[in-house]
Amino acid sequence: MERKLRVGAVSYLNTRPLVWGFENHDFSNRIVLSFEYPSKLLKQLRDGVLDIGLIPVAGIPQLKEAYIISDYCIGARGKVNSVAIFSEVPMEQLTHIYLDYQSKSSVALAMLLLKEYWKQPVEFIPAEENFIQQINGTRGAVVIGDRALELLRSCKYHYDLAEAWNMHTGLPFAFAVWVANKPLTKDFIAEFNLATGEGMHHFAEIVANVNFPAYDLMHYYTYDLDYTLDNKMKEAINLFLEKLSLLNPLLPPVSQR
Repeated sequence: MERKLRVGAVSYLNTRPLVWGFENHDFSNRIVLSFEYPSKLLKQLRDGVLDIGLIPVAGIPQLKEAYIISDYCIGARGKVNSVAIFSEVPMEQLTHIYLDYQSKSSVALAMLLLKEYWKQPVEFIPAEENFIQQINGTRGAVVIGDRALELLRSCKYHYDLAEAWNMHTGLPFAFAVWVANKPLTKDFIAEFNLATGEGMHHFAEIVANVNFPAYDLMHYYTYDLDYTLDNKMKEAINLFLEKLSLLNPLLPPVSQR
């Protein structure tokens, strides 16, 4: 009997369209689906707990084997609204930034943009669960996912990372992609791709089944996010990983305070 492959997806609203087909399609019989935040999914894929994960792009180099198996991703071609630096003061006044523990790509992107685009020297602090409450004075934070959408109305300043990357490079940005840690059959990949793309035709149905008054999810799915992993997205991934490999030794250390 064929073993079901273990698939891990991000536990944010931005993933609903990508898993709709798994939950409403016969393909669900071939996988075991679980949900976690991005940085933990990367660890699970790296440790072999998962066979396939919707993982942060920044984590791909950490895998011994990495195979992108889908034409779909979590990306944006401009402002995404759910990945940003939030603060109570303008960017030029920031001295410290908390780094969302749930993130990998967004944290790396923020560090890169602060150095290359905003040219703002700050001290980075690893965040704990209550870090959003510590956004105050000259201390800001990288916040991602549903919590970021909820902060848009209450936080005075927010600096959208996808928009800044686009202004800096002229390219879209892919935050997460479907990656396998081992070779898979062509038939499985074709079925997987068909299933994960099915939700692109059911945005209205997905939105109707979610109670999230903080933000217009139809706008989020059809305008803010872009799920197509096309050549421009792939170009952006390559440039991002290249920049990270060059900049990582030059980035300021993360404080342990």
